[in-house]
Amino acid sequence: MAGTTTTTTNTATGNTNPTANLPPLLDLTIDNITPNTIRINSQASDARLKYLMARLVTHLHDFARETRLSSDEWMAALQFLISCGKICSDVRNEFILLSDVLGLSLLVDNINHPTLPGGTEGSVLGPFHTHDAPVLPNGSSMTSDPEGEPMLALCTVKDLKGNALPGVTIDIWETDSSGHYDVQHADRDAPSERCIMRSDDEGRFWFKGIKPVSYPIPHDGPVGKLLERLNRHPWRPAHVHFKFEKDGWDPLVTALYLKGDPYESSDAVFGVKKSLVVELGKVDKATAEAYGVKEGSWLLKHDFVLSTQKETEELRDRLAVQELEKLGLNMKLVDHLPVPELD
Repeated sequence: MAGTTTTTTNTATGNTNPTANLPPLLDLTIDNITPNTIRINSQASDARLKYLMARLVTHLHDFARETRLSSDEWMAALQFLISCGKICSDVRNEFILLSDVLGLSLLVDNINHPTLPGGTEGSVLGPFHTHDAPVLPNGSSMTSDPEGEPMLALCTVKDLKGNALPGVTIDIWETDSSGHYDVQHADRDAPSERCIMRSDDEGRFWFKGIKPVSYPIPHDGPVGKLLERLNRHPWRPAHVHFKFEKDGWDPLVTALYLKGDPYESSDAVFGVKKSLVVELGKVDKATAEAYGVKEGSWLLKHDFVLSTQKETEELRDRLAVQELEKLGLNMKLVDHLPVPELD
């Protein structure tokens, strides 16, 4: 048939000709480049990958057409991404930072981890989570900062019915009093202002840290320059990060933000939610004696609520189906992810 190719095999190697059965890609224009790109990508056997690439190509091409993207702008964007890659290291990920400031990180988290009524809402992971935090027993101090204002944190982890959840792994991290994470210090020789704890039989965990402070996200790289061009500030309100994990339960990445922080309503990475804004108290005499801290120290108290993996998946599936129906898309869910319904 005219315009098609036939499959050929190299008899020496047994490899199939990679150009066989491909559509003819000739005389491509503004009008037909998109369907042809999708068509050649549709050879993928993975239905989800095929769908993701089709939508990505569609939106990228539509963006270029809608904005009449210039060659100089296109090259500037590519150079921007190259610069993001160059500044990345084992302790700094500029691409996560870029995702954060574009609001994509929060969007993806909200889609994948919807909050059930009564559950704790999620927030952004941020670019400074590490995998070398020490595992500490409850009541330990996770700070080595002598300049920080001492803070005692008394927390619980429960399910949606109010039952205590023992054995939950909690990853905790914050900046030092200068507004820097430990990995931002060139002379870092050990983790500080971070730890991993586990909830006890009553779902409790408690630790000693410092009162969190506002700080700017790294703005000495391409993401910082982008914010400057957009007349956006790089500041985050004071907060402490938490990451909860337990088999059978939906992982929760969240943070608690201090009430009254000047950047509470303009977080550079869109992480603040009203339910996550807390007001610190002060440690009274009885609490000071019970936990071995100074009376008058800052006190953070919070009850975290997790949902099971099944509960979250069922909610996510319901929301996905509702959204797909609104868009008029004929889709089915495979492993909780939409793919085109071809039947």
